[in-house]
Amino acid sequence: MWIGYALAAYSVVGNDVIQTLGTFLTSNEDKRKWYELWAFAGGLMTIILIIGYLGLGNHLGLGGNDIAFDRLDKIDIPEVLTWHYVLPPLVLLGLTRIGIPVSTTFLILTFFSFKSLGGMINKSIMGYLIAFGAAAVIYTLITRSTEKRFIENPLDGTGKGFWTNRKFWTGAQWFSTGFLWTQWLTQDLANIYVYLGKDDMTLPKFILSLVILLSLLGYIFYSRGGKIQDIVRSKTNTADIRAATFIDLIYGVVLLIFKQNILGLWDAKLPMSTTWVFIGLLAGREIAMAYRLDNRLELKELKTIGLDLFKVFLGLAISVALVHMMKFLMGS
Repeated sequence: MWIGYALAAYSVVGNDVIQTLGTFLTSNEDKRKWYELWAFAGGLMTIILIIGYLGLGNHLGLGGNDIAFDRLDKIDIPEVLTWHYVLPPLVLLGLTRIGIPVSTTFLILTFFSFKSLGGMINKSIMGYLIAFGAAAVIYTLITRSTEKRFIENPLDGTGKGFWTNRKFWTGAQWFSTGFLWTQWLTQDLANIYVYLGKDDMTLPKFILSLVILLSLLGYIFYSRGGKIQDIVRSKTNTADIRAATFIDLIYGVVLLIFKQNILGLWDAKLPMSTTWVFIGLLAGREIAMAYRLDNRLELKELKTIGLDLFKVFLGLAISVALVHMMKFLMGS
């Protein structure tokens, strides 16, 4: 149980840091010490976990009254975990080390509840499409009034006025990052706490799990996100804290829509792939910016988007293959 939890914690945080904290890391890595960024993210994570442990999620509008914020209600967790359940985070760890942004939801939760796979896929595809469409529309409208000004007015101390006000944009980015990080935690903590369960969470068990998570998060910040961070760095102007503010805010709002089932089109408690949402958002943003800044789309942008999409589908294929392999090994 604890081996699976530790591996899942490192693999999930290491893989998904690209989504929630990727732009935060990229835009602050040359200006802040790693432990300052870790203290901010770790402090918020501690607060969210305490809220979940005390069962106060619904009372505070976070959706859920347990450590996984009700995202494990539809997942079958066995009473005894065999060694086979260590395979998903091990595979995820390997894929993370080579920079493939696979879906941790599919790779880990599918092992526990294969019957939920269809619903998770449908919800995740909808998340990709909504994030892609929202980003494409928003950035088509705002690129020339925001992103173009960001590029033309760098935050190097030479400019004046609102667009170069570092204090304002630094505060705005840290706020949007905190909002996004909170939304992600209440969605994806299930991918980690599935190994510990949610019904027998004693105080010592909770404290130990929190210490493990904080330690692994600290290592991720110390290593600047690892190989997976290269995907964020390859996108247009993501090192600018002003651009990062918009990315994090839009992503957080999309996750909030799905978590609260605002549109009424899916089961709010059914887990989904936040990786697919993030990749869809970056794809829509990249296409809109390329068109608005250069008045054309080049083949390299389409290739990059296609490669990112291929990687997340690869994660889905690996997840399904591993489930069938596990059933074969267990003789079922």
